[in-house]
Amino acid sequence: MSDPMNYWPLLGVAWVVVGFVLRANPVIVVVSAGLVSGLLAGKSIGELLALLGESFVSNRALLMFAMTLPTIGLLERAGLREHALRWIAQWRGLTLTRLLAGYLAVRQGLSMLGLIDIAGHAQTVRPLLAPMAESAAARPHGEVSREDRQKVHALAAATDNVGRFFGEDVFLAFGAVLLIQGFYAQHGIVLEPLQIALWALPTAIAAFVIHAVRIVVFQRRLDRRTASAIAGTDPERADAVD
Repeated sequence: MSDPMNYWPLLGVAWVVVGFVLRANPVIVVVSAGLVSGLLAGKSIGELLALLGESFVSNRALLMFAMTLPTIGLLERAGLREHALRWIAQWRGLTLTRLLAGYLAVRQGLSMLGLIDIAGHAQTVRPLLAPMAESAAARPHGEVSREDRQKVHALAAATDNVGRFFGEDVFLAFGAVLLIQGFYAQHGIVLEPLQIALWALPTAIAAFVIHAVRIVVFQRRLDRRTASAIAGTDPERADAVD
């Protein structure tokens, strides 16, 4: 007979759930949950410490994004968002549609080349793209409501997501492309990464067109709502703008 399954290490999962419900420090909760599961699985303290050290060293590149956070914070404190608002106000012909569609094209193109982390929510969207989009949205009528500003920020974040997600699939060395190649190779089908990446290109083009249309529709609806509020046909909206 085989040995019975040991379910006690699963208590670490419950430990994580309880810790997050109690809003405890996430780092302490996750590390302590790992120690609990490891001890219940029969590991010694020395083995657990060695495992934590190896995991940290092998995944230390994932912590590189933390280095950008203090830099972004200092730039925002120095008035980066205000400068972005004033800078975008000088571009008379730049609309919300042109700004976000242009960013989508650049983001998708760079992702196709493997430059995925050159932009992102922390590096680009929050300090630059979101305030620039807010300024471009407010330009035709002078002001938008707080609700619409939040929607503009959400659309800017969504634009970054779409550009990265559908652009990186075309990159030859992307993990998903190599995973697909390995899966087919196991079943006797030989495919080059270039062939798989090219199959993702129509999807990337379709994603660009669909999201660009969404941006255009959003711009038109926003213009109509803001114009109605200013004209006084929508009192609640006018109060929100004020």
